[in-house]
Amino acid sequence: MNTTFKTMDPSKKYRPYPQIDLPNRRWPNNVLTKAPIWLSTDLRDGNQSLIDPMDIDKKLKMFDLLVQIGYKEIEIGFPSASQIEFDFVRKLIEEKRIPDDVTIQALTQARTDLINRTVESLVGAKNAIVHVYNATSPLFREVVYNKTKAETVEIAVKGIQDIKAALAALPADVCAQTQWRLEYSPETFSMTELEFSKEICEAVMSEWGATPDNKVILNLPTTIEVATPNVFADQIEWMHTHLANRESAIISVHPHNDRGTGTACSELAILAGADRVEGCLFGNGERTGNVCLVNLAINLWSQGIDPEVDYSNINEVIRIAEECTQLPVGARHPWAGELVFTAFSGSHQDAIKKGLTRQKDREAAADGDTIMWEVPYLPIDPADLGRSYEAVIRVNAQSGKGGMAYLLERDYDLTLPRLLQVEVARAVQVLADDTGRELSSEQIHEVFVEEFIERKTPVEYIDHTISHHTGVETLRAQIKVNGEDRVIEGRGNGPLSAFVQALNASLGTKFSVGHYSEHDIHSDQAGENAQAACYVQVAHADFSPAYGVGIHENIVTASLIAVVSGINRSGVVAIES
Repeated sequence: MNTTFKTMDPSKKYRPYPQIDLPNRRWPNNVLTKAPIWLSTDLRDGNQSLIDPMDIDKKLKMFDLLVQIGYKEIEIGFPSASQIEFDFVRKLIEEKRIPDDVTIQALTQARTDLINRTVESLVGAKNAIVHVYNATSPLFREVVYNKTKAETVEIAVKGIQDIKAALAALPADVCAQTQWRLEYSPETFSMTELEFSKEICEAVMSEWGATPDNKVILNLPTTIEVATPNVFADQIEWMHTHLANRESAIISVHPHNDRGTGTACSELAILAGADRVEGCLFGNGERTGNVCLVNLAINLWSQGIDPEVDYSNINEVIRIAEECTQLPVGARHPWAGELVFTAFSGSHQDAIKKGLTRQKDREAAADGDTIMWEVPYLPIDPADLGRSYEAVIRVNAQSGKGGMAYLLERDYDLTLPRLLQVEVARAVQVLADDTGRELSSEQIHEVFVEEFIERKTPVEYIDHTISHHTGVETLRAQIKVNGEDRVIEGRGNGPLSAFVQALNASLGTKFSVGHYSEHDIHSDQAGENAQAACYVQVAHADFSPAYGVGIHENIVTASLIAVVSGINRSGVVAIES
């Protein structure tokens, strides 16, 4: 397959977007320190982009979710576009579903009849924003609307006059029930000449009578992403520093994701002077979508900044959003996807396992104080999003010892020595290669038990007794060798050494204990069924060292079982009886 485009020179068909002349730009040195004002447009921009738009019930469920998360400004629809949209706005107001600290916003084109219908829909709300827009870029002025710059400004100003007239036509007591605010969008701002954007925004502010106590929201959208995020940041900083009466404006941004850089555009725009960000949960919206509000909020959280919205139960947010939009949240979606906290790679798993263990130890030493989160590959604690650690490490053919050891410790309380982890990984890898699929912790545990605990040929431990005399322990054990019963006896400074001495004498071998470790396996709350796990590496002059594992309520018995398992795994295929 030809992987290059050799039949066309892209420079003949596409032109790069021009850079902004901003030699003293300040945004690269600025730092994010607080959350912006958020606006969710899930019920408007998000809804209009769905194959099957939300019905009233789903819109109510989405609205309640947004309120629960903590959004204080919510664009609830385009009430002049359809009766369903109008009825939804009225339902929210008349049934008093809007908390007093939440402001609803409704979008309208700059047309008199649509503006009147929009104002009518918002009557009775405690806080309402009328959002009016018209397109401003050369391409839209010339191709779509056939308007000059002056005519484009006239449309915007006339829209503001129509809003003021619609409000003035309301009975004074009815109008006074609502705190009315204005948002104006020069649609296609990202493709519009900056001087003209400034001109039209200042004309709107002047017509509205903007003051520091009655600010106009100027939404400067990347209606279509056409340049790299630094160019958009330059555009925002230019407007931020050149706009007359800047103290009477709230600069808002509404990034779309055509180039896949909506998040970067938003964050850089805030650095450049933007006060507010508009977007949707999980990036829903026209074409490639709006900027993802979830992504932006958790990005702030990861930097130690309170986003002022709550995603501590992100699974429930995903569930409701998917139900309302009928759009799945991708498995790799930042922060929210099913696999974003999951490591399959062996080196990643090993680093995460060590990091989680260290974090747990540090938290225990902190005696209840909060400590900084420092775990490799996990920039935030999954628990902060209501996620468990169940899916942090998952095992397939690409995985290594760290992931398998982590699952055995998490689910079975087995803390394996490092050298044993290597042997377990080899055994599990055989199954992973054979199946070609992800392995569950149950499958890994089955391999572990079969390979390291239940190895009973050619030697099988049956029972033992111990006697003590002047610092020497005598161990008498019953074993089977190739199915035949034997009673062996040995002496040593402890049960383990006595057992190894007895085995070597009976079998004619030269085994010794290389490494030994043990730990308790946590019992139930009643303290019953307590067991010990013992890990023993046996060495032999003629064979490679091998680990065996024993699990028993008696630690001595567990160690003897582990020795026998190690001998059976060491490469001795048959022992003369």
